[in-house]
Amino acid sequence: MTAPIRYAEDYTPGQVFDVGSYAFTAEEIIAFSREWDPHPFHIDEDAAKQTMFGGLIASGWHTALVMMRMLHQGGFLSLETSIGSPGHEELKWLRPVRPGELLRGQVVVNHVKLSKSRPELGFVNCTATLTNPAGEVAYLLTSNAIIKTRGG
Repeated sequence: MTAPIRYAEDYTPGQVFDVGSYAFTAEEIIAFSREWDPHPFHIDEDAAKQTMFGGLIASGWHTALVMMRMLHQGGFLSLETSIGSPGHEELKWLRPVRPGELLRGQVVVNHVKLSKSRPELGFVNCTATLTNPAGEVAYLLTSNAIIKTRGG
């Protein structure tokens, strides 16, 4: 799916984007975690049963990267206009993400600021969440995106 080209002026406070859904598989959780976050509860189903999680869970970093892809594929960010981020205000992994759980992604625009000193740039502050089937927020990110303006 090709995301629409979206400039800083196209975002408005309160705007909500549904960026799709995603279900992690046990195989991908294990493969990612073996490489990047090899805790037993991420890479070994039997060992994971003995932890406080009671089973295999996705790495929070894996979850964050999946959400990043959803932001692009779901139409929130445009590759043509998204320049990056100066940083995040809040990043929370509130619930374990389990294999097979269908997570729903949503982004809410908090505020938009067009730069006075660099009129080609805007800053879009937003909160992105992944919600599990029980309606619980599993992942929450409040961040700023640097987005080109139409004048840029």
